[in-house]
Amino acid sequence: MGTPLRRVSPLARHAPWVLRRRLGAGALLALVAVPLLWTALEALTTGSTAAAWRSLAQEPALAPAALLTLWTGLASTLLAWWGAAALLARGFVRQRLARLLRGLPLMLATPHAALAIGLLFLLAPSGWLLRALSPWLTGFDSPPPWPTTQDPWGLGLIAALVIKEIPFLLWTAATQLQRDDVRQRWRAEHALAQTLGYAPRRAFWLVLWPQLSTRLRWPLLAVLAYGLTVVDMALVIGPATPPTLAVLAWQWLQDAEPATYAQGAAAGGLLALMVLACSALWLAAQQLQRKALAHGHGLRGSPARTPGTDTGLWLLVGVYAAVLLALAVGSVSGVWAFPAVWPQNFTTAAWRQVAQSSGTVFTTLWLASGSSAIALVWSVAWLELAPRRWDEALRPLLYLPLVLPAVLWVVGLYGVGLQLRLEGQAGGLLIAHTLMVLPYVLLALSPAYLGFDPRYAQLNASLGRSGRAFLLRVKWPLLKRSLASAAAVGFAVSVAQYLPTLYVGAGRFASVTTEAVTLASGGQRSLTSAYAGLQLALPVLAFALAAWLGRPRRFRNTAA
Repeated sequence: MGTPLRRVSPLARHAPWVLRRRLGAGALLALVAVPLLWTALEALTTGSTAAAWRSLAQEPALAPAALLTLWTGLASTLLAWWGAAALLARGFVRQRLARLLRGLPLMLATPHAALAIGLLFLLAPSGWLLRALSPWLTGFDSPPPWPTTQDPWGLGLIAALVIKEIPFLLWTAATQLQRDDVRQRWRAEHALAQTLGYAPRRAFWLVLWPQLSTRLRWPLLAVLAYGLTVVDMALVIGPATPPTLAVLAWQWLQDAEPATYAQGAAAGGLLALMVLACSALWLAAQQLQRKALAHGHGLRGSPARTPGTDTGLWLLVGVYAAVLLALAVGSVSGVWAFPAVWPQNFTTAAWRQVAQSSGTVFTTLWLASGSSAIALVWSVAWLELAPRRWDEALRPLLYLPLVLPAVLWVVGLYGVGLQLRLEGQAGGLLIAHTLMVLPYVLLALSPAYLGFDPRYAQLNASLGRSGRAFLLRVKWPLLKRSLASAAAVGFAVSVAQYLPTLYVGAGRFASVTTEAVTLASGGQRSLTSAYAGLQLALPVLAFALAAWLGRPRRFRNTAA
């Protein structure tokens, strides 16, 4: 008798394919995890000396700077979180989410520094707002000595952060609602809650918001970390005496004295501890809030409380429109004496000077294009190859650049660049930008990519088509809108990078953002506005290109 045939299990049949996928995912992980961990370790060891911490503890400006940092970071995060939640509730209840999200690409494309510069020109004592009220209402013939910007309470910085972060939170929430299964399930749950007597808004807060807020955990922590550690916006519109702790650390890091540099790195480490503590407290408070909402206490709410106007949305749109107008007019202004509302004459001298700095624009473009393309390719490959449990377990590592303070992160990047002799080199600067861009691209792409309907793959396999054909002919074409949007987000993040360009570039590479932030501290209104306008225009063009590339396919009726 012959040898009996053994039945081959499906697991054994697919073992080589699974092994190849895991090896590919491991290679991708090593490609990113090694520089991320190396950078984090270098940053932590630079500021970990006892002498640096003793010097930091003896610094008189430490306590007021730390308290101001906590106030501005926590207040801006809380207001942005509340504002985004209120707008989402209103849009979902009134079924106007599409209208709510229509203007988000332009708001997302606005870099932090450009928004701060525009607000500065609006709110400064010689700004447009006071010019519109003078002298007929205020009686002022000259700018008053009011601390409307760079105020000691940090109110200007809080306002700028809230205005910038609300669109980001709205957009990340929209990526969750793009999944058809999630949207339909939440709509059904919302309708079911209303049949039990709950008002539409009350049903949203009790049923949908606890689920959505859990999915927004990482975007929220990114907003909190940025609010506590922001440098570029704080330099433009933040308090100066004392500054925030991030600005203080940045000033120490610019010192050539090794002891002062180490003190700045220690201040970055202190910022990291503050971010960690605030994040833990925030997540604990969220957990308590979810438990309180889960009980509901039987309160149904009143349908009459549903608002009839979109005041918050129009206010947000109005602020961005005013900022854009302020930058546009400021970039072509000549002589502009107070309290004249409009310049006495217009000139294109600032734009001619910008045109002469073509190298700055070219550097910005190739850095943003290269880093966003690399981050997009890596993110697609990772989401395609990595097992789901790997992805969930490693997200904290991949999101390190989001939650670590920027001043501490650039210390690590600079140290790694020195060891690899990449400091001041184009390749080193591209790597630094890619590491900063990658978490945002992964965060933007994950909901749509991971929520792709698996039945398409099953149908493709039943037709005998290969996996490559499925990706090229089915999956990626259907996800082209999400892919293009994620690339545009990466482009905008790279354009907005200030500290990595400054430190890793070692002064050899100037970008539009470094020029705009540097000019903001001077008195050249027109040139500052021109650079800020260009800093805004580049991401806007990227989002416009993404919208064009991601437009739905239209089929013509060819029937006779």
